[in-house]
This record gives sequence, C-alpha cells and structure tokens, in this order.
Amino acid sequence: MFPQEKVDPPSDDKRWRIVQATMRRNGFARHALIETLHSVQESFGFLDEDSLRYVARSLRVSLSAVYGVSTFYHLFSLKPAGKHTCVVCTGTACYIKGTPQLLDKMGEAYDIAPGETTADGELSLLTARCVGSCGLAPVAVLDGEVVGKLTPESLQAKLQQWRMSDVA
Repeated sequence: MFPQEKVDPPSDDKRWRIVQATMRRNGFARHALIETLHSVQESFGFLDEDSLRYVARSLRVSLSAVYGVSTFYHLFSLKPAGKHTCVVCTGTACYIKGTPQLLDKMGEAYDIAPGETTADGELSLLTARCVGSCGLAPVAVLDGEVVGKLTPESLQAKLQQWRMSDVA
C-alpha cells in the first residue's frame, strides 16, 4: 500500500475540515466513498465538480466512479437545493393515488419539473421511489416532514404556508 499523499481541499472553507475528518476516520479508504460524499453534501448542501474531484483524489478513486455513485443515489444532489424542498413519493401506492396530479400541479404552479429548483431559489422539487408511508398515499416530504393524503390543492396550500412564513 502506498502512503496517502496530501491533497489540498478546493478552498480554505472550514467545512472541508469535517470532510477531511470523515476521510481520516476511515483511513482514506475507497470503501468510505459514500460516507465521504454524505459528509460533503451535509457540509455544503450539494456536490459540485470541485468537491467530486477532491474526493476522488483523496480516496484514490476514479472521478468516473465518484460521479457514478453521486448520480446513482437520489439523496445526492449535484446542484444547490432551494430554500425549501418538496420530495414527492413515486412509489406504487402513491402513484396510483395521485402522484402524477401532484407533480402536474407543481409544474403548472411553479414552472418546474422533478429535479429542478425554481428560478428564485425558493423551492426544489424532487421525487423518491418510496418514502415508506404507503398507508398515507399520496405522500410528500416537505422540508423533512412527511405529509400524507395529499391532493394537488392541499399540497399547494402547504407550499403557500412556506411562502407566507418566509415573508413574515
């Protein structure tokens, strides 16, 4: 095994210390890739090209492998998230009970598609294969809170509450 060469972080931002601690705790091992990417995303909110290159060099993993992992798992984002996030479940129960209508209404009201953020940076619309709340279908996770039995109108009302609370 070759000794680990020192790789400088992309900037002098102190949040890189958290990422470095994660890699150091795992001995800069390749198997720590997912945990390291989680650390980057928790620290910075998303994974940009500089962070992917840094992780690849630090863990001695190919950039294509790092990119592959970061795009395979839906919890990783390559773009900054909006101030608020709406994750709509697309699992079978939710889909049958109205997910397409929820997504259509979101698209009309905010001019965004799944995976996009509004132009003002206020709202990111995401989808998940299943959030594990099938009995509450259709479900969305709004800023980390699971909200079930949604209709397009009730989802819009929840999102309007965000806007109102942001103004106040």
